[in-house]
Amino acid sequence: MAGCLPAVPTQRGATCDVTFSVNGVARTLRIDPRTTLLDAVRDELGLTGSKKGCDQGQCGACTMLVEGRRINSCLTFAVMHEGDEITTIEGLGSQDALHPMQAAFIEHDGLQCGYCTPGQICSAVGAIDEIRRGVPSHVSPDLNRLDRLDEEIRERMSGNICRCAAYPNIVSAIRDVMEAQQ
Repeated sequence: MAGCLPAVPTQRGATCDVTFSVNGVARTLRIDPRTTLLDAVRDELGLTGSKKGCDQGQCGACTMLVEGRRINSCLTFAVMHEGDEITTIEGLGSQDALHPMQAAFIEHDGLQCGYCTPGQICSAVGAIDEIRRGVPSHVSPDLNRLDRLDEEIRERMSGNICRCAAYPNIVSAIRDVMEAQQ
């Protein structure tokens, strides 16, 4: 790992410099190489939209987009993303100009407590991109049939859990954004 320094007697371990772009801003951090991307973004950069749910990659609350691809940020080390473009929920839109997916979640009441919502929205943005690029899933979609499109959306979003069970509204929000972008 480039940028890692050996441990000094007063420290528990080595530190590393890592540089990546977060929401369009270049950032350099000096961190323990065992720091997850989620912890680096939340604790070092103060971007707390992405949530730590299970810390095991099972709930999707920590979903971010790295180089446009959705990932569970709790399962990857920050130092693995040297030079990468990272997008968190804070980078998708603003209060004055919501991202279409954020607006659709509000319009369709695709949230209740809101804890999972940042991960759901980032995952939905990534899922739509996957469909557009032809990345296969376990569903053979006929995207012109509403029932098959909804099945495709549910399959792609299956890694994101909502304890409040807002799933039908989440699917509706994603479908509306997909249809609007065609």
